Amino acid sequence: MTLTPESLPSDLAAAHAMILAERAARLAAEADRSNWAALIAQLKLQIEKLRRELYGSRSERKARLLDQMELELEELEAAASEDESAAQTAAARMPADAPVQRRSPSRKPFPAHLPRERVVIPAPECCPCCGSAKLSKLGEDITETLEVIPRQWKVVQTVRERFSCRDCETITQPPAPFHVTPRGFAGPNLLAMILFEKFGQHQPLNRQSERSACEGVERRVSTLADQVGACTAALQPLHRLIEAHVLSAERLHGDDTTVPILAKGKTVTGRIWTDVRDDRPFGSRAPPAALFYASRDRAGEHPEHHLRGFCGILQADAYSGYNRLYDPARPQGAITPALCWAHARRQFFVLADIAANARRGKNVAAISPLALEAVRRLDVLFEIERVINGRSAAERLRVRQEKSTPLVAALEVWLRDQRSRLSRSAAVAEPIDSMLRRWPAFIRFLEDGRICLMNNAAERA
Repeated sequence: MTLTPESLPSDLAAAHAMILAERAARLAAEADRSNWAALIAQLKLQIEKLRRELYGSRSERKARLLDQMELELEELEAAASEDESAAQTAAARMPADAPVQRRSPSRKPFPAHLPRERVVIPAPECCPCCGSAKLSKLGEDITETLEVIPRQWKVVQTVRERFSCRDCETITQPPAPFHVTPRGFAGPNLLAMILFEKFGQHQPLNRQSERSACEGVERRVSTLADQVGACTAALQPLHRLIEAHVLSAERLHGDDTTVPILAKGKTVTGRIWTDVRDDRPFGSRAPPAALFYASRDRAGEHPEHHLRGFCGILQADAYSGYNRLYDPARPQGAITPALCWAHARRQFFVLADIAANARRGKNVAAISPLALEAVRRLDVLFEIERVINGRSAAERLRVRQEKSTPLVAALEVWLRDQRSRLSRSAAVAEPIDSMLRRWPAFIRFLEDGRICLMNNAAERA
């Protein structure tokens, strides 16, 4: 809006009010821009996360980009909060009769499932201006405040009255209430909380004991450990049902990862083994499930033990501990290996990561053009897999034979040709040899539409 000399105020107070109003409007506009920028960044971040969940991570560079987007979102939200505070401060300095520019709140509403407690401030009995008692309600303004009720401990007393029959003098009494653990005193909600905090939130039992002591309830660590053990025994039938469902699959994802284990006087590195049944990529309606096993080391006897009843296809990395499972002389029958192309691609990507090399400085090895070309060829295969994800096994196999088979054949010829020209000391020779030594297990996805190109289902689990 263009101001003419006639529209400008003539007195100092009006001019001061106009300046404050203009400043408040400008700050409000800046706060709006900051809020919209933060909202756009948040939506982009959510879209990228959903895309990664749906199609999988396209590259390690995408993971770093996602982290960078989260940092930028934090900065934008902080800037938006500062701009909004400045706009509110400027609006508070404006005179009461100055025009107020209303705008919609930028704060995200609280979840609808939370219960609402309505606190009504008593209305005045008379008009504070003239003293009249003739007041009529025009409406109301609601201010929402998020609050939490600290957890409360209680003792449930189950009373079992005894009765005596006057005819036969038989004493009758209802049975005692059922407890999950034998001779237990903890209710099911308390036991579920202990297990969730320990295994879901990684809260050690000693910290749970200390927290409950601060709340006035003493729970010894030994008692908590006994309850965890009793719950483990009580949940064994459920675990066996899940185990039977997972091991009855035609194809499994297998992987392991390190986990710290408390030992006497130190912490040792143990292993968590996971076997995942996820048939959704080839259109099956069987529910996905995962099994987890813990061990103190990475010996091959552990996967041999928990996969002793499985005879299908195992998608895993090139860990040598699985080799005895692939032996045709195995009493239960040999497991068919299907190796993960994401693991193979990762070795090439490390040698072709331009962004990582730029951060390392000048004294680093040059980017390998062969590794870069290998990543480019592998990414074409991954793009085909993203398109056919969720289709039937027959449809996936048809598309792979039509599109992926020629690419894989050309990739093998190219890898063998390039390897013949490389020396043993070449960095890119190791990932090439790793693939060519196990080539039949890598290309098994071209023969079966149930097999996935990667083993990310187990890695995510």
